[in-house]
Amino acid sequence: MTQVASNELTSSEWPPPAPGAAPLWAMVRAQTSLELRMLIRNGEQLLLTLIIPVLLLFAFGHEALVSVGSGSRIDFVVPGILALAVLSTAFTSQAIGTGFERRYGVLKRLGAAPLSRRGLIAAKTLTVLIVEVVQVAIVLLVGALLSWAPNASATAVIWVPLLLLAGTAAFSGLGLLLAGTLRAEATLAAANLLYLVMLGLSGILFPLTKFPAGARPALKLLPGGALADGLRSVLTHPGAVPGRDLLVLCVWAVVAVTLAVRTFRWE
Repeated sequence: MTQVASNELTSSEWPPPAPGAAPLWAMVRAQTSLELRMLIRNGEQLLLTLIIPVLLLFAFGHEALVSVGSGSRIDFVVPGILALAVLSTAFTSQAIGTGFERRYGVLKRLGAAPLSRRGLIAAKTLTVLIVEVVQVAIVLLVGALLSWAPNASATAVIWVPLLLLAGTAAFSGLGLLLAGTLRAEATLAAANLLYLVMLGLSGILFPLTKFPAGARPALKLLPGGALADGLRSVLTHPGAVPGRDLLVLCVWAVVAVTLAVRTFRWE
């Protein structure tokens, strides 16, 4: 009798079990934490996302590798390196990392969990944004050491984050689209190839004035070209409104993320 009463008392002290998935925000937060830990342990990813942009900033900021016209070299290079940082992290690094996660069955295991495709994409995008905050801080610090000072108005504090967010969404969607549809080896090859193409043709490190006049409008429609051009206009021309560049990035983001969500395969 005493044992029964004790059991009833104990059971009444605990809430009844509530089986079910955790809230989406909690799952996204946990997955984001996991993604960050995996990134920190991956030396190749850190090289691509942190070291290479800084090395290119030093190289193109000091050496006369290419003429930028009548403007200041450092004013041209720093916004381009900011765009390169987004390209490296949101597109190339994420595409390759996610592609090999599919190959090794990591995503297949996640597919059996309550985390949805949208939740996984949200977690990966948040990881990219956190890394980009560090990248932007480092690039701005190195740029300041190289005597760079932005010639921008107060509205730049609004336009620059908007451009970076739109660029991140666009490149993240493209990277996950590759990783979620192609084999790991094909993703590796395609991501590196597109990285080099956008690096050379998007006005990130080389002025678009170096290309034929007829090709320039099309090159400005590339996400890398829109991001670099938008950042450069805001940070070098006070009062500039990069509406066209922001619109181009938003279109790329909507199309890429929509396709990635619809076509992403866990296995």
